[in-house]
Amino acid sequence: MMKLNLPKIGSASGSVTIPGSKSISNRILLLAAITEGVTTIINLLQSDDTERMLEALNTLGIKIIEKDPTARIFEVTGSSHGFPNKNASLFLGNAGTAFRSLTAAVALNQGEYQLTGIPRMHERPIKDLVDALRTLGCQIEYLQNEGYPPLKIGKGDFKVDRVSIKGDVSSQYLTALLIALPLLQKEITIDIEGVLISKPYIEITLTLLRQFGIEISHHDFESFTIPADTKFTTPGTFFVEGDASSASYFLALGALAGPLTVKGVGTSSIQGDIRFVDALIEMGAEVEWGENEIYVSKPQNGVLRGIDLDCNHIPDAAMTLAILAVFAKGKTILRNIGSWRVKETDRIAAMATELSKVGVKVEEGEDYLVIYPQEEISPDVEIETYDDHRMAMCFSLLSLKAPITILDPQCVDKTFPTYFELFAKVTK
Repeated sequence: MMKLNLPKIGSASGSVTIPGSKSISNRILLLAAITEGVTTIINLLQSDDTERMLEALNTLGIKIIEKDPTARIFEVTGSSHGFPNKNASLFLGNAGTAFRSLTAAVALNQGEYQLTGIPRMHERPIKDLVDALRTLGCQIEYLQNEGYPPLKIGKGDFKVDRVSIKGDVSSQYLTALLIALPLLQKEITIDIEGVLISKPYIEITLTLLRQFGIEISHHDFESFTIPADTKFTTPGTFFVEGDASSASYFLALGALAGPLTVKGVGTSSIQGDIRFVDALIEMGAEVEWGENEIYVSKPQNGVLRGIDLDCNHIPDAAMTLAILAVFAKGKTILRNIGSWRVKETDRIAAMATELSKVGVKVEEGEDYLVIYPQEEISPDVEIETYDDHRMAMCFSLLSLKAPITILDPQCVDKTFPTYFELFAKVTK
């Protein structure tokens, strides 16, 4: 296993430009693929997750041309009549956004498909989405364990106009339905069972659908109505804004050791994780907003405050707060983070385990973490990353307290391949 030894750093300065949003990149690729005509996508994220989506769409018969590798410009020629390839095997790695959305899209495509991933993907639940699709008339079989990938998908018979899905496991299930169901061109209502988590991610989906001509109404996020006779229309050109979740590490770095300017996100961002900045402000960081950049510096007194926060609205960026808590004055409580347990790894358990290894006191609950500040941490500890990109990036921030070793640093390729290179450029 590769290791990355990070020396103790003392400060951060300058600026960093964040690569394109993963959430937006994979949604836009799929939307462009199911829309008749050509859509030009600029600043598409270069990562394992987007590569899996690009490969899958190519396998399904969608023409995609890379026009400019440096600017990440791709030209997608979509098909409103379904994916041309009606028989395919798709390998999707550990890309949850790709696996869930393509499960719904190919289930409506009247073909024969197999969807597989790496072993961890086969441990991530998909039962609620499959149940909803089966209710609609889709033919889906589990190839190994009930409720989990890999999947075999066949031709369906779609007669139902109302379906329900649980809202408290993953918002990606609902996103998959919202993107795919307009293809049926009939009015369908989606009822949400329980409380919908990660609403900001659904707002991203609705915003992007609107840009492709699909207006979906909802009643306080308790039910969603797909209108009849919908037609996807290409916006022509689409620019992918910087990834707000990825920005959180550099925003946190600015709050701990800045000032630092983070480019690619700002007041124009449509991502829910941009509200991570609100948590920084609550902790005492100094923040100045621009349309597409954010300037962050340390609190005036140099000390962050511990906070008690419901993190349902920033599920990915909240991981960064767990590391900031080590530097804060007073304990920090992160609540409503149960969705962490079904991500790339069980992130609640992983975060508690690795923080404890460096000497930080942590209390772990089913859907919460309590983190206590720690003046000094154990140096040169090897941090297990569990093949989870966010674990690697989060724990890099502890190098402000002591030298630290990140195991399997290449796992950041999932969303941010240049992370450690940029981290080194703005720290000393």
